[in-house]
Amino acid sequence: MRKIDYKKELEHLYKASPKQAIIVDVPRMNFLMIDGEGDPNTSQSYQDAIEALFSVSYALKFMIKRSELQIDYGVLPLEGLWWTDDMSKFNAVNKDKWKWTSMVMQPEHVSKDFFETAVAQVKKKKKLIALSDMRFESYNEGKAAQIMHIGPFSDEGPTIDRLHSFIRDNNYEPKGKHHEIYLSDFRKTAPDKLKTAIRQPIKEKT
Repeated sequence: MRKIDYKKELEHLYKASPKQAIIVDVPRMNFLMIDGEGDPNTSQSYQDAIEALFSVSYALKFMIKRSELQIDYGVLPLEGLWWTDDMSKFNAVNKDKWKWTSMVMQPEHVSKDFFETAVAQVKKKKKLIALSDMRFESYNEGKAAQIMHIGPFSDEGPTIDRLHSFIRDNNYEPKGKHHEIYLSDFRKTAPDKLKTAIRQPIKEKT
């Protein structure tokens, strides 16, 4: 049985300093994804998406472990892409206008066949509304700026401002969707201890 710690192997993507932003090159990776919209604090569809994503992620983990591959790995953290149709109006005030993609990265050993089998297995055990909305898809983020936020999600504003200042100071500009990686289990972790990697794809200024 081979054990792989993907968070350690991809440490530069899952670890950042709260003191200084960095630039990372994010390779194409595969994810389980579910789209939705609305305030994540009040949206039942957001909670449904998280439950479905982790149910299938754990089913895949055990399938890979029991397969001829015999690879054991830890399920990767929840991630989220966040945006509004007009990104100039993307802020914490209008969360009901937010759109989101909740997702969990999957190792390269996970194929579409494995995914479809895992979804079928979970369907037999649980009645999860969001399962029918889930897809298995690659995502190529490319060059991005990243920083760590420690504390409640509601206090992310100054950290995000620092990240965007870093982007401007290094002759880049944001592109694409605001990206967060939730490194703490927010069901069990005190709000002031939460660790969230905040990532913003970038492009050179034109």
